[in-house]
Amino acid sequence: MAGAMVPLNRSLDVDIRLWPQDVRGSRAWAQALVKAGVLEDDEGVTLLEGLERVATRLSDRDHAEEPDEDIHSLVERLLHEEVGDVAGKLHTGRSRNDQVATDLRLWGIQMTEALGVALTEVEAALLDWARESVDLILPGYTHLQQGQPVRAAHWVLSHFWPLERDRTALHTVKAQASVLPLGSGAIAGCPFPIDREFLREELGFLSISENSIDAVSDRDWALGLAFVAARLGIHLSRLAEDLVLFGSKEFGFVRLSDGFSTGSSLMPQKRNPDVAELVRGKSGRLTGNLVALLTVLKGLPTGYNRDLQEDKAALFDSVDTLTLVLPAIEGAVRGAEFQPDRIEAALDPQLLATDLADYLVRAGVPFRRAHEVVATVVRVAEDRGIPVDQLPLEAFQKAHTAFGSDVLEVFDWERSVEAREAPGGTARKAVLAQITAAEGCL
Repeated sequence: MAGAMVPLNRSLDVDIRLWPQDVRGSRAWAQALVKAGVLEDDEGVTLLEGLERVATRLSDRDHAEEPDEDIHSLVERLLHEEVGDVAGKLHTGRSRNDQVATDLRLWGIQMTEALGVALTEVEAALLDWARESVDLILPGYTHLQQGQPVRAAHWVLSHFWPLERDRTALHTVKAQASVLPLGSGAIAGCPFPIDREFLREELGFLSISENSIDAVSDRDWALGLAFVAARLGIHLSRLAEDLVLFGSKEFGFVRLSDGFSTGSSLMPQKRNPDVAELVRGKSGRLTGNLVALLTVLKGLPTGYNRDLQEDKAALFDSVDTLTLVLPAIEGAVRGAEFQPDRIEAALDPQLLATDLADYLVRAGVPFRRAHEVVATVVRVAEDRGIPVDQLPLEAFQKAHTAFGSDVLEVFDWERSVEAREAPGGTARKAVLAQITAAEGCL
């Protein structure tokens, strides 16, 4: 091999982390070869004992700088050092094509489980925060403009449900990964009577691949994992953005704990929301990894192609990034506190403009007309330079005769949120039901 080709060809520095899966798959394959009569019983025992010693050696120190091409050749070389020439029989009927596909799927199953656990902790933190903030009312925003009042718990839970969808998607990816490719060979299947059902049970897969060509090249589950990671990153980024905004001096609704804020190297008064900004920034690499994998896969011809070597770097980085990010955002949420005084000061009576329109609707005014009337009332208050709830009754009645003497009762934050009692709304009953539903997810 040309010298310039060696570093391009070599992938050990990336796939070294698959050594537990490679050893596990090799142990199962050795047993399957014995069952098929390809290996003698004593040869099988020798290989299993040798693989155990290889696993010990691999766990003792980092072998990423070894000269071997990839993790498969490293394991085979170490096995030969342990048991001699019988090591050469282990690869009978097996290709690196179905071997790496098996290793990566085993890793994917493990990682989706681990990410699901870490994500559950973030959801639990959000749920705890929601329970604590049911009675606090804050401005709800659309277009970053105050829209309507909502319970703080309702805002918190608006970040819970996207993460719960991501966790559900991780379960789906786990099932997609749990299809056994081992026994597919390089492309055409295995010429020996290998019991693939035994392999499936031994390695814990849910099913067996149906087509050997598809089995060695299928990375749909990997795309699924990269997509879920990217979407999860986006959802975490949106939560982080809200924490940055609500934690700013201009809003002041939320205070992050000192452990998840940092000072400025120049300005001593600063409390920078670094945890939120870093989480927000990491979403970019998660999205990039998805695009990279899509691009690798988009034009491959049938069967295994060496381009697929690039799948691991993207997947590993996405999982590593989320493994770093999830505990940090969980800690930030658990240490975050609402600032009721700042929130109360920010509540503008115009938030209840929709409630004024609803008042007219209940009096028989068509909503479109009510919308126009209330817009006029708001403009009158702005022209007079006073809050809309301080307009005299005559101003309301001049806009529309349906306004009665009880119109000012509309300007009540609790009354506003309690009016929205339908499931998914902001009434206390609806929010408590939402909390109960969220509890049922964890």
